[in-house]
Amino acid sequence: MVDLLEARPSVQVAGDRARHETDVVVAAFDRLSGDAVTALRAVTAELGKPIVLVTDRIEEGGLAVAVACRVVAILPRSAMTDSRVVDSVRAAASGAVGPPRDLLGRLAEHAERLNRELLAPNRPAGAALSSREIDVLRLMADGFDTQEIATELAYSERTVKNVIYAVTDRLRLRNRSHAVAYAIREGVI
Repeated sequence: MVDLLEARPSVQVAGDRARHETDVVVAAFDRLSGDAVTALRAVTAELGKPIVLVTDRIEEGGLAVAVACRVVAILPRSAMTDSRVVDSVRAAASGAVGPPRDLLGRLAEHAERLNRELLAPNRPAGAALSSREIDVLRLMADGFDTQEIATELAYSERTVKNVIYAVTDRLRLRNRSHAVAYAIREGVI
């Protein structure tokens, strides 16, 4: 890696003595392991400079670390060329780049999956409401009683009561007021 960069006249490789004169850090790892993450965090804390990361594999937990450590380019080792590295270093040194879009996109996908897998199970089961349930909740929020809801929607009173019971039971809500409050909070009505 150092040989690739030293061969270019527009790039100067800083040794250990000139670390604080560094504009960009190039970090190369086979994979973004725990040791690699520790090294990235240390370099970020010490220098606070943009990082060009060369690696073939980033674990999902490493995405957030990469963004937090000011990684501005990720180059796969397997497809690395001297011009790609130098171009990435120049772009990072110019300050014209932020975290790569593909990294931010993958980070957003990871966050969405975490929300779906870890946080969503803590929500009330069956959070999706049918159009019939939404109609009943909307009329309840407008102050209609069971008979008035049945008349308005052309349902029997029994059907309205069954809809209300199904919603409150499935979503583990205490009563009609709680059901209306839930629907408002969720933006359904």
